[in-house]
Amino acid sequence: MAPRLLVVDLAARSKNWALMPEGERQIAAATPGGWRVHVVRSLTSSDGDGPRESSAESLGAMADAEVYFGFGIPRPLFLAAPHLKWVHSAAAGVGNALYAEMIGSPVVLSNSAGVHAHPIAEYVVGGVLHFIRGIDIVVAQQREGRWDKHFFVADDSPVREVSGTRALVVGAGGIGGQVAVRLTALGATCVGVRRRPEQGIPAGFARVVGPDQVDVELPEADIVVLATPLTPQSGGLMNSARLRRMKRGSILVNVARGALIDEAALVDVLRQGHLRGAVLDVFQEEPLAADSPLWQLRNALLSPHISPVSPGRFWPRALELFCDNWGRYDRGAPLRNLVDKQAGY
Repeated sequence: MAPRLLVVDLAARSKNWALMPEGERQIAAATPGGWRVHVVRSLTSSDGDGPRESSAESLGAMADAEVYFGFGIPRPLFLAAPHLKWVHSAAAGVGNALYAEMIGSPVVLSNSAGVHAHPIAEYVVGGVLHFIRGIDIVVAQQREGRWDKHFFVADDSPVREVSGTRALVVGAGGIGGQVAVRLTALGATCVGVRRRPEQGIPAGFARVVGPDQVDVELPEADIVVLATPLTPQSGGLMNSARLRRMKRGSILVNVARGALIDEAALVDVLRQGHLRGAVLDVFQEEPLAADSPLWQLRNALLSPHISPVSPGRFWPRALELFCDNWGRYDRGAPLRNLVDKQAGY
């Protein structure tokens, strides 16, 4: 009887995300009896939800594959794998893998949601402190060689402590949960938005509400963090009306997907000074165009989709999840991080 085949397609062009020999050895050590592993050497992309195209080598390896471990799974690979039963993505987002054939198939899909939660949550805290403590003003004055305390000591100064603020975290999963734990530790009161609030209140949150309560909660929040997957329901979540519904002087943070925000409307509310600031690690189109007006706004803190970066920490977490899941799959046990293909995450 031929051994069952796992195809590992993780040779990312970026060394921060590429599976190293140590990781290959960990997978080899975890291989259950009756399995073999094909490690694809051709380069692939780890950006966003993973690539849409595939290498000739990966295509050739899929004919007998039962399990695929990559950054999502491009449609051509899926169509080339008649024996495929399980796909595990090293990415958290799965949008690029949710084509009609995948959704309509019995193939099980799991992801790495939560693996990035710790570094992304720290990024969120850093972005919030950037504006809430006036670091943006400090940086601007340093560049100008100007010593000026007026912004910080004025009667109407927006500088404050995190303690006593109210944060609305849209998405109460792994990332949103870690954000809430950290902001709560600093004294904020965190309200979470989750699709099924009846599932309970995760650690870090004072309470949770359903998506239908976003409009009610927005005017009360000093900090709004977007940490929810991009789905047909969440796309365009922060439109012009909702951006203007946010409390004047509040802070918006997006570490989810750029398509959650109407960027043109965000530019307008930032220019008008309605928001204290926007912390943006993701954009509708990446890379962000050089002529985007966002670059010129001092109350926008922009980064090139790097909030998950954590050298030396990603692969130990990602491989613990995959290897545990592989053992579960081999035993017929329930998998962790199963994706609801209809819901989109």
